[in-house]
Amino acid sequence: MKVLNKEELVAAEGVLRKHFPKSLKVYGFLFGINRNKPTTLEVVVDTWPDFKVIICRPDPKNKKALEFMKKVTYYSMDEEILRKMLTEENAIDWSTYFLIGGFDFSHASMLKQVSSDIEVNNRAYTLVHLMYLPDTSHLLPPEVDSELESRISSLSLSHVDLVNKTWKFGGNEKGHRNITNLISNFPSCCVTDSQGQPVSWILVYDYGALGLLYTLPEHRGKGYAKVLIRAMAKRLHAEGFPVYCFIEEENTVSYKLFKSMGFTEDPKYRAGWFEFNF
Repeated sequence: MKVLNKEELVAAEGVLRKHFPKSLKVYGFLFGINRNKPTTLEVVVDTWPDFKVIICRPDPKNKKALEFMKKVTYYSMDEEILRKMLTEENAIDWSTYFLIGGFDFSHASMLKQVSSDIEVNNRAYTLVHLMYLPDTSHLLPPEVDSELESRISSLSLSHVDLVNKTWKFGGNEKGHRNITNLISNFPSCCVTDSQGQPVSWILVYDYGALGLLYTLPEHRGKGYAKVLIRAMAKRLHAEGFPVYCFIEEENTVSYKLFKSMGFTEDPKYRAGWFEFNF
């Protein structure tokens, strides 16, 4: 097992590009790290340069890692090598709570077995579609009139409380820190009212995925979500980001929305989030 240095992280980003869409989440983390976005992660592989498993995990040397939820993400081309890294090579710290997010759900039974064998509890957190936009030529309208165009802008730190209290996974101090980090360091987009206050918005997670899409209830039904998805997708594509998102299985409204705008998926693939040691 090897911790990747700066040059190796750049090379690994190029390798992961060849394995879209399944590698998108790990690729997104590396894309940000390689462009000097703040991170609390370190990246390890089973072997270098011809790796089969790559894992993003909390960096034990980073003091800020304690301020954020312990999150692990991986991309694996070989389940047995992944199992070995998890059980024999201390690729993950099993002694405290952590979350594995965006993993290939076909690995779920192996992850459950590994944690059971070492007497660490686990539970499914969520199951999601991985939706992606191969390029923006697939992006379908709406076109935006000039009045609405003038009300599209980016979020600022003054909007953190508003976003946090409406976020399904927010509403607390960790949510506040997370959203502060995202608004400070990653693209965001919003539609404002006549007073300049956001009424609909979309952010980008630190792994590059679109997320936190929300419209205040009294402003729904006006097509703002489509306008924001289109604007953000074009911006991300122009800046070199991959354009993708995770949508929970039960969220049929969002699924249909992204599908209607040209996003696609591998219908046989699902990604999962599992909690351990809770």
